[in-house]
Amino acid sequence: MSRFTAEWLSLRERYDLAARNPKVLGEVTTSFKSAASVHVFDLACGSGSTVRALHAHLPARQHWELVDNDLDLLALACNHNLDRVTLNAVPLDLSRNFETAFANTIELITISALLDLVSQTWLHQFSRAVAARALPVYAALTYDGRTDLSPADPLDAAIVFAVNTHQLTDKGFGPALGPSATGSAIPRFESLGYSVVSGESDWVIGPDDPTMQNELLGDWANTAREMGTLAAAEIASWLTRRKTMVSEGLSSMRVGHLDFFAFPSSTR
Repeated sequence: MSRFTAEWLSLRERYDLAARNPKVLGEVTTSFKSAASVHVFDLACGSGSTVRALHAHLPARQHWELVDNDLDLLALACNHNLDRVTLNAVPLDLSRNFETAFANTIELITISALLDLVSQTWLHQFSRAVAARALPVYAALTYDGRTDLSPADPLDAAIVFAVNTHQLTDKGFGPALGPSATGSAIPRFESLGYSVVSGESDWVIGPDDPTMQNELLGDWANTAREMGTLAAAEIASWLTRRKTMVSEGLSSMRVGHLDFFAFPSSTR
């Protein structure tokens, strides 16, 4: 999780907030509407964006266990003064023994922008541990490989292919699920007796969002260079063309993500 800087998390947060699927979020809200309080376990919490996005949709009294291996991000995540909401930092490398942090009182697990980074093995271990405790899981903003750039450029598809291929490389958990993450996670939870509600949560980035567009374009160009499937000159020309569209106010982007809420079928 330390590869996500505070600056990047701050830049993306408003797009994350706008993208969260309202149907899925509504299911989470409904599940806890009669509860007086809730104890939440937030995996890979980063700077605390899930707390900020979700706390108003949960019972008034909340306790959050914020889990990350980046101490600076944990400090940012816990630096909130929310009425009747307590926050506890849990320094933990999720690629190892994450079950050690599970408490008997946990009632909801939340995950944002994590599942595309983990391996199939990690997902199976995690889902088994969750199902053994009959815990619901709200997983938001998992990248699913869909990317639309407008106006189109002839090299867009090759760049996106390189990015999606890179998504499958090891991110610290073993070979990553990448764009197939939700396609693996949802049937996995269903096979364990869970019901799942899912929906798209795409970033929509318009011509008035040049900073975000340029950040993504630069990152994708660097990723394509790492993969080595395209000539460096081709990538540089593509980046110049796309950034020119951004500077002229012509460019827009949609980046595909998916949210889901998985809950034991017996709880409904």
